Amino acid sequence: MEKSNFVDQIRIYCKSGHGGAGIKHFMRTKFNALAGPDGGDGGRGGHIILRGNKNLWTLLHLRYFKNVFAENGESGSGNNCTGRFGKDVVIDVPLGTIARDELTGQTDAEILEDGQEIVWIKGGRGGLGNANFATPTNQAPEHAQPGEPGIEGWKVLELKVLADVGLVGFPNAGKSTLLSVVTAAKPKIADYAFTTLTPQLGMVEYRDGRSFCIADLPGIIEGAAEGKGLGYRFLRHIERNPVLLFLIPADSPDHKKEFDILVNEIQQHNPESLHKEFVIAISKSDMLDQELKDAIARELPANIPHLFISSVTQQGLTELKDLLWNILNKPAAS
Repeated sequence: MEKSNFVDQIRIYCKSGHGGAGIKHFMRTKFNALAGPDGGDGGRGGHIILRGNKNLWTLLHLRYFKNVFAENGESGSGNNCTGRFGKDVVIDVPLGTIARDELTGQTDAEILEDGQEIVWIKGGRGGLGNANFATPTNQAPEHAQPGEPGIEGWKVLELKVLADVGLVGFPNAGKSTLLSVVTAAKPKIADYAFTTLTPQLGMVEYRDGRSFCIADLPGIIEGAAEGKGLGYRFLRHIERNPVLLFLIPADSPDHKKEFDILVNEIQQHNPESLHKEFVIAISKSDMLDQELKDAIARELPANIPHLFISSVTQQGLTELKDLLWNILNKPAAS
């Protein structure tokens, strides 16, 4: 059920509306049978528009909406009447959605705000009627323009989760357990790798009614940047998180090596991710005494803040919330 309810990439065939044709028409009145050209312009073809919707968190609603056709514009008519515009098609998408052209891979649009509307695929322009071509030397033009064709082709919508904090760690590092303790989210928790197959979001209730969003992302393994494990399905979601919380279990044989592997995979996928804020949390720390904590702390990078936490005993969770909140809300460097 988890896998079927979360869809973060969809492929659809889109076709914007054709522009209506301009017409050739001449006005005839009761007293003047040759009153001149009055052919109207064709109407614009319908656009395909993307609109941000904060109430959506997946592209599931588009799974069976694979063909998107906008309406064609109508032809012009006499008396300089412009044809009716084709009806636009509006596609609601969750925040963090990127629209790409499948053939070129080029990014067409990016939706980041609720209510934001972007004309994704423009409809064809309507053709000009013959009234537009009248000149002093050609007062009865015999031609009008056809409408422009719409644009069609396969497109890809890709969702990158928007969250304040992204949980990063190997499979079974305790990310889902932490999320279930600090938020009201109910991710699947089990004692085997890749329990989490899709991103899980939760709101962390902070002091005085304030809150921030945290995402439990699918576990990463060495070689993920080359597509191993869940590969790109995981890595693309970290691009939207300003803070990355690296979760390393206390019973890891080499905490520094595990952190380096995680950072290396992120760097290979997108080097710009190294400019994010990093925090290290050593999970399952209820099994450690102070001597072991000091030994682990000496292994970790000195320039990255770290904490020892336990989701089971809730050790260090208040301090973790304080640290994350302070990082998220620190003033920008001038």
